[in-house]
Amino acid sequence: MDTIASLFSFITTPVSWVIVQFHSLYGMIFGPDTGWAWGLSIVSLVVLIRICLIPLFVKQIKSTRNMQVLQPKMKAIQERYKNDKQRQSEEMMKLYKETGTNPLSSCLPILAQSPFFFALYHVLSSIASGKTIGVINQGLLDSARQAHIFGAPLAAKFMDSSEKVASLNASLTDVRVVTAIMIVMMSASQFYTQRQLMTKNVDLTVKTPYMQQQKMLMYIFPLIFAVTGVNFPVGVLVYWLTTNVWTMGQQMYVINQNPTPGSKAQDQYLQRLLKSITSHNEVRSRRKRNIVQAIVAKGPDRNDNERKFVTSLAKAGLAAQPDGTVIKSDTAAAEAESGAAARRHQPKRQTKAKRQAAAAQSGTDKPEQPRDSEDAGEPAKTSLQKGEPQDTKSKPSGTPAAGSARQAKSGQRKGQQRPKHPSKK
Repeated sequence: MDTIASLFSFITTPVSWVIVQFHSLYGMIFGPDTGWAWGLSIVSLVVLIRICLIPLFVKQIKSTRNMQVLQPKMKAIQERYKNDKQRQSEEMMKLYKETGTNPLSSCLPILAQSPFFFALYHVLSSIASGKTIGVINQGLLDSARQAHIFGAPLAAKFMDSSEKVASLNASLTDVRVVTAIMIVMMSASQFYTQRQLMTKNVDLTVKTPYMQQQKMLMYIFPLIFAVTGVNFPVGVLVYWLTTNVWTMGQQMYVINQNPTPGSKAQDQYLQRLLKSITSHNEVRSRRKRNIVQAIVAKGPDRNDNERKFVTSLAKAGLAAQPDGTVIKSDTAAAEAESGAAARRHQPKRQTKAKRQAAAAQSGTDKPEQPRDSEDAGEPAKTSLQKGEPQDTKSKPSGTPAAGSARQAKSGQRKGQQRPKHPSKK
């Protein structure tokens, strides 16, 4: 880890300068040697970095949604050119170019944070070793070494020895308890962020390999944090816990205000929007009008959530307009009611198993045909009755039929016989 951090030593001076500036501000409030002053300086560094990364976060959201939409097409390309990897790569790049999608955009925030993360790690490691770095001189170094967060020094690690922790004026128990709690909170926040993305902000009507990958990451990332967190100083754990909490809050805002079409979050958002519109009989903000306008423009391509929203508006006597506004319309309410009535009266389609069971039951319920026509009280059938001779001459009453099935000639074909032509009788 120290070797990787040294690769980003070029950015340690800007990072240390930002921390020192925030420390001078918080030092006037809490005292220069307190853990609050140094801890809040690290938290403020995270907030500053994440504010600067908001444009990249917006790109990440757009790229993630485009990747979800393109998954069926990507799978088709992979199946079509599974034996030609070069052609498969060319078609993939062509698809990305046509749709304006960059697969690396979903990783941009993490990649952009990496230099600051390792630079902060390098700064805190130098503080733990008692070395000045960047703009942190000897006086600031002594102040940082005295700063404790709930009894744990900023530069202490979970795996440090008791002698090293004692040199920082702390106990090994305090350091391990504090770091363990922070590691658990860091992993839990990462898991919750990924879980709410998978359960609320994914189009459930499309099953793609991308969803399986995201589900795997939901468990892999927290595990990585739990394993590697024991080697992070307390100050780095403060940094990473803060950025995870920021990501979780940012994700919650996006899910509530700009959900993925077809997701559970979109259904909940449209329900809130419907309640607001029906309460005031108007769309009260420009952003909401843009959403209604986009739904109207889709026409028959609306998903189930959007169709449900438009139908609910019609039932309330409101009709959405192409410009995103709504107007009162009795016609829309009548059409919605008639459509609902038609769906209620439409018989429910039975499954194939039920249809086969009903057919078998109807076959067993048919009345059994009498074997003897005299038992049924009907005149005897002659030419078409199974097993009877083709003689149409009348027989004296009481005489048994000469051509019964038991007296059939040997060699005569069994089953129903074709009647002979009258000229051959």
